[in-house]
Amino acid sequence: MDADLRASPLTAYDAQLREGTEMLSADSVDRAGPLWRGRFGDRGFVSYRSLNGLTGQALDDLIAQTVAHYAADPQITSFEWKTRGHDAPADLPQRLIAQGFEAEDAETVMLGEASSLAGPLQLPDGVTLRRIDNQPDPYPDVVRAARAQQLAFGQPSGADELMRRIEKGEGRVELWVAETAQEMVCVGRLEVIPDTEFAGLWGGGTLPGWRGRGIYRALTAARAQAALGRGVRYLHSDSTEFSRPILERSGMLAVTTTTPYMWRR
Repeated sequence: MDADLRASPLTAYDAQLREGTEMLSADSVDRAGPLWRGRFGDRGFVSYRSLNGLTGQALDDLIAQTVAHYAADPQITSFEWKTRGHDAPADLPQRLIAQGFEAEDAETVMLGEASSLAGPLQLPDGVTLRRIDNQPDPYPDVVRAARAQQLAFGQPSGADELMRRIEKGEGRVELWVAETAQEMVCVGRLEVIPDTEFAGLWGGGTLPGWRGRGIYRALTAARAQAALGRGVRYLHSDSTEFSRPILERSGMLAVTTTTPYMWRR
């Protein structure tokens, strides 16, 4: 794998971080042709490594079948078809939109050595870091973390969903926060991927009034140190325009883009 990652980070990404890897915390999974279709609480998620050359009407039929699959479950409120910028066919986004999907913001897929991110932790005065998932009753702090994520991203973030991820992860999902005496100001997860040398950096967000002060970078370094302690070598992240420059300065490499296409009931 090391040679693959050096020669072609995208090859390693496609081989190890898609399909079943993206279903590790799913409540249930089924297969339809090249697709892996998971259920995560009241949400669905579609993953695949390749569409196996499907185009035209055959691809339209697969999309329609997948919409019908999730629509038939009354508990599902939405599902995501996760596309990547290097996937074929190139007109997949247009075909998804034609069947009622809406594109969300594109993000950059970053890969890099955990050791390159595990630098010194430099925080503003009065800000501390800690992991909150490994305490006897993490729920009260998870509620606060979800609230901080909602303020950071400007969209709903549920404590129950975070708890579900933690419980499904069985120790592989760490939830880290930066906080003052008054509030949590930055939140992010580390998700260790079994049977690979990878872990993911997810959900990283800083409250608007605290950005530009090195807090996200420190939280990333703390998660990288935790990953190294678990024997993880590589980290990956779907990065926003805010986090990408920080990760690039730490030595991570942009390998492709990812755009969620959302179907909502």
